[in-house]
Amino acid sequence: MSYRAPLAGIAAAIVCITPLAGTAHAQDLDCRDFAFQEDAQAVFDQDPSDPDRLDEDQGPDDGIACEALPHRPVADVGTALPRPVVTPTRGVQGGLGGATDAGPSGRDIGLGLGLTAGALTAAGHVVLRRRRS
Repeated sequence: MSYRAPLAGIAAAIVCITPLAGTAHAQDLDCRDFAFQEDAQAVFDQDPSDPDRLDEDQGPDDGIACEALPHRPVADVGTALPRPVVTPTRGVQGGLGGATDAGPSGRDIGLGLGLTAGALTAAGHVVLRRRRS
């Protein structure tokens, strides 16, 4: 049995999967994703277990998120919502991802079609080899 076909399949799988490796931690937020401390505090207050580690400063955890960020000007505090909805500013890296899209992106569709075509080609090759022998 030739080892070329399995090695080619493994190489194709690695090439197809590698671009997806960067999206694993897309939902992780940190202090640089926020303009003001109040915005970070609103996200921290939604989940006090602090999965994004927004309360990581010197000393014990005090329940205050991103203390180094500037505070909102006093004029804005009265007009702000009690818990503003904050969207990250760095796209997929900041966690926004495809939240505004209703379906898969063109890249996702292309990747799926490529994987499907590769699987069909491999299956056809196996069927042809078995018929010949």
